[in-house]
Amino acid sequence: MPISSERETLAPDLRSSFRRRLVSSAAAAAAAVAPDAAVEMTLVSAENSMTESMCVDTSSDADSRCMIGNREEERKGETAMSGGGGERGDGMGTVEGESPAKFVFRASAPAHRRVKESPLSSDAIFSQSHAGLFNLCIVVLVAVNSRLIIENLMKYGLLIRAGFWFSSRSLKDWPLLMCCLTLHCFPLAAFVVEKLAWNELVSGPVLLLLHVILVMTEISYPVFVIVRCDSAVLSGLALMLLASIIWLKLISYMHTNYDLRTLRHHIAKDGVSFQNLLYFMVAPTLCYQPSYPRTTCIRRGWVIRQFIKLVIFTGFMGFIIEQYINPIVKNSKHPLKGNFLNAIERVLKLSVPTLYVWLCMFYCFFHLWLNILAELLRFGDREFYKDWWNAKTIEEYWRMWNMPVHKWMVRHIYFPCIRNGFSKGVAILISFLTSAVFHELCIGIPCHTFKFWAFIGILFQVPLGILTRYLQYKFKSSMVGNMIFWVFFCILGQPMCVLLYYHDVMNRKVTTE
Repeated sequence: MPISSERETLAPDLRSSFRRRLVSSAAAAAAAVAPDAAVEMTLVSAENSMTESMCVDTSSDADSRCMIGNREEERKGETAMSGGGGERGDGMGTVEGESPAKFVFRASAPAHRRVKESPLSSDAIFSQSHAGLFNLCIVVLVAVNSRLIIENLMKYGLLIRAGFWFSSRSLKDWPLLMCCLTLHCFPLAAFVVEKLAWNELVSGPVLLLLHVILVMTEISYPVFVIVRCDSAVLSGLALMLLASIIWLKLISYMHTNYDLRTLRHHIAKDGVSFQNLLYFMVAPTLCYQPSYPRTTCIRRGWVIRQFIKLVIFTGFMGFIIEQYINPIVKNSKHPLKGNFLNAIERVLKLSVPTLYVWLCMFYCFFHLWLNILAELLRFGDREFYKDWWNAKTIEEYWRMWNMPVHKWMVRHIYFPCIRNGFSKGVAILISFLTSAVFHELCIGIPCHTFKFWAFIGILFQVPLGILTRYLQYKFKSSMVGNMIFWVFFCILGQPMCVLLYYHDVMNRKVTTE
């Protein structure tokens, strides 16, 4: 049979099959939206339109052109229904020189087809995206705070003192600087002791005694210098933070090497390396290990950008302290001695600026400074914090906001207590007790007040954690737990601590002068 005869035989079958498929598609589309009467009218319209638009040419090329033409007509009809692409955009689907659309949204088509909730209803609010409202809150927050800053500057002027960061009294704190420099001798002494232990030149009890002397001297020496010299608060705070960091690193270095020595019959006997210790002492971590994950290169441009941010946010933090917090606390009375309502008013008034300072401090230290240090040292593990702002309980907050300290606590306090037979609750209490001691050392010693406000505040986190966990269980809502966390920790707790320590420091100045 000639090829042309085959084409003539197959062409009607192709046209018939194509017509049936398009008719069934139109019927299905109409049935989904229109009632029965509308379906019948749509089917008839679709059948007539298909019959008129089919081609008569029997060649294969003509069939192909016809099929393509029908598909183009369908697309044009859909465009006309949406209001574009043709001369008429009224939804009727007609274009000049073409047949009516196969399917239209009729007036009798149902507009309500299933049960739906409003986006802000209680059943649907948590499944909706609120990015637009979040952006609105940011815009409103910036606008309101900008107005308050301008109003404050117009009313009181610039209150920042020239001696905010450095003063004549700070220049007299040179013993603190010498103490800061000599603190780095303790890691060297720890390395010598560990070298002797790895070479089995000292016994276990002697090794333990040497380590105890080292760590006790390292933390007692700066305390003695600060108290003896009657140093400024900022100078003493910087020294105590450095001393606490070195102390935690020494404990980790000694504990890890002890554990490695007990396992050395399973692993290679590498001993200790001074290079590893040197890297550990400057790395943004408190947990020692012989090697760390490292990145391949240093992004110099990224470091410069982060450093500029660090300078800007540090200056902003100082501005808030001098312009807002200092005037508020100066005009307040001691929260435990004055009128109760007046104390509550001062606490609430302090809550916003102290919260801003807290957030700036967190961003400057945990995000900017630690990441800058990690980038310069090519330190790979940069999980310095988790999403603590989503914490539903106090316990979750303490597990997420300061990951270097949390990892140290878990590694060298919590699990050693568990392995030695303590219960989970006792291990948590010991961890909070250790944290409370160091909070008091880092705050009470530089302020030269020994009222143990920081110590009590940290230990108070234990019953507060139980309370927030109970409230979260009772309300069965993560949002309620998160709100309770913000109220207890940032709205009430921190402003109260600021007032207590400020008035104790001021009272001490009055009595000494």
